[in-house]
Amino acid sequence: MSDKIGQLKLISSDGKYYTTDCVNTETIFRLIQSIPSPKVEPFKRWLARVGKERIDEIENPELGMQRTKLLYEKKGYPKAWIEKRLRGIAVRQKLTDEWDTRGAEKDLEYAILTNEIMQGAFEMKVDDYKKYKGLKRENLRDHMTDLELIITMLGEAATTKITQERDSRGMPKLQRDAKDGGAVAGRTRKDIERQAGTKVISKDNFLPGIRKKQLK
Repeated sequence: MSDKIGQLKLISSDGKYYTTDCVNTETIFRLIQSIPSPKVEPFKRWLARVGKERIDEIENPELGMQRTKLLYEKKGYPKAWIEKRLRGIAVRQKLTDEWDTRGAEKDLEYAILTNEIMQGAFEMKVDDYKKYKGLKRENLRDHMTDLELIITMLGEAATTKITQERDSRGMPKLQRDAKDGGAVAGRTRKDIERQAGTKVISKDNFLPGIRKKQLK
């Protein structure tokens, strides 16, 4: 397992950088499982419980949604926001299922397609939007307001519908669909802004300590 351990220079309490052994999440779990000490048993039991929960959720996806809802509640999110967030997860899953069966490779190509939707909907790519909200590694959607979530859902739902109706296959056509779906959401956002006289795009987020406002 030593080949899975890398080294990075990390800052210490004295303010200096030292070469430090580093591993990813999967490797640290494997290390925990390999330690024979009784002191590690609570961690091993926790890993076993989490593993069983994930298997249960594969058999019954509704359990996963319930777990996600409880996590958001513990973080202090309002119930109305949680309902929209969960609905957004379902809309996103339906879209990625379409992408998966129509020739898009996961991760990189999903990110390209998502950026097309976000650019059309908000005139910002995901990384730019995160910077606008002062986020780093956090999930952008976990820090969106109600309207931002709704516009995002509209863009993704519209993209799904367009892709299905066109029976698009391959990245060039899927990218065109994502751009068109994002444009649908973008026109809706601009109409809301004209009618309301305020911007939908907001710097508000749910980061503890620096939160601008509680998400409504």
